[in-house]
Amino acid sequence: MKNQVSRRGLMLAVLLAFTASTSAHADMAKRRNEIVEVVQKVSPAVVFIGTESEAESPFRGRRSAMEDFFGTRQRQQGLGSGVIVDPNGIIITNDHVIRGASAIHVVLADGRELEAEVIGSDANNDLAVLKVNSKQPLPAAKLGISSDLMIGETVVAIGSPFGLSKTVTAGVVSATGRTFKADGRTYNDFIQTDTAINPGNSGGPLLNVDGDVIGINTAIFASAQGIGFAIPADKVRRIMDELTRFGKVRPAWVGIEVQALSPRLARQLGWDRTYGVIVSEVEPGSPAEQAGVRRGDVLAEMGGSRISDAEDYVTRARGYPARAAFPLVLFREGNPRTLQVTPVEFPPQLVEALGWNRLGLRVKPTRGAMAIQSVRPGSAADEVGLEPGDLIVRINNQPVAEPASFQEALLSARGTRSVLLLVRRGRYGYHVTLPF
Repeated sequence: MKNQVSRRGLMLAVLLAFTASTSAHADMAKRRNEIVEVVQKVSPAVVFIGTESEAESPFRGRRSAMEDFFGTRQRQQGLGSGVIVDPNGIIITNDHVIRGASAIHVVLADGRELEAEVIGSDANNDLAVLKVNSKQPLPAAKLGISSDLMIGETVVAIGSPFGLSKTVTAGVVSATGRTFKADGRTYNDFIQTDTAINPGNSGGPLLNVDGDVIGINTAIFASAQGIGFAIPADKVRRIMDELTRFGKVRPAWVGIEVQALSPRLARQLGWDRTYGVIVSEVEPGSPAEQAGVRRGDVLAEMGGSRISDAEDYVTRARGYPARAAFPLVLFREGNPRTLQVTPVEFPPQLVEALGWNRLGLRVKPTRGAMAIQSVRPGSAADEVGLEPGDLIVRINNQPVAEPASFQEALLSARGTRSVLLLVRRGRYGYHVTLPF
């Protein structure tokens, strides 16, 4: 009798355990939502990025015995996130995460730490491409499409805020095509999200519910809550391709000069919107001229989002490398038109003309600088007293030791109102600001 009771008790216990186990699995199935699936799918491709850089000691000038022993340079550390987008070890992150780093360490999801090299980096678009070497293919995320994003759709961010690796947050797309200013720069065409993004999330992926990378997290408003920004995937793809192939974003030529659209001028043109710019000049033979852009056109949208002002247009145009076509919506004679514009590499002969027409200078390389050959009479350079034989050492704090760097500095200055030159005459150097 006792044996029968014992067997019944054992069977009941097994039945209860089986029922509990089945119930737990059933509960997990219910709890396994789209966010859980995204995290399980993509988190192996998200990496932690640690950097090291050297900085001058704050005690410089009053050395101690300790400093005599250890030196006067201190090692600083930074942190951020990144995402593997190619099994061969290609990683996307932010430029500001790795800028100035003397060493970059990448920690993979399996705990391995690898040294990374910089394939290319671009501060204007705040993107960098890194490469790590692994004997086996690495888990990689798919770089998706951002042009079809819907306001309100669910998005997920994975990163390492404050060094807390594999932190997951979720929210929605709050807006697209956002433009904002920070640290003296204008950033445009961003995805705005209420997904919690904190320091250390920079460079990590913003994902849709399919697990596709639709943005690279890059910025927050420190004084606000629920406002974060990500670089859209379509832009990431363009810049990544340029950085991978050339190590930098090559200056491209569109051939449009624009100016602010005043309310009075807008009324005269029949334009009743609060955004847009007017085309003041179309360069002959340029991609813009070939596409059909004319002087006096109102440029309303570029790449699918509105153009807020002249600075916004210039900054956004720099985000399109050579051969990367974009749609341009313009307003002419009361009618909207959509044109397809394809930038090309900036013609070298036009760079020389840029220096002569805007600065009034012709230069040649000499002794690690660019020597002024001639000064155009009546130009801004002539008015401040620049003379043949003066040496231009830097433009906007960018060294110009050879023609290529001089050309690049001039191209980078397009769209700005002035340039800062460091000029050397004899033993003396001085700064000169010229309108551009």
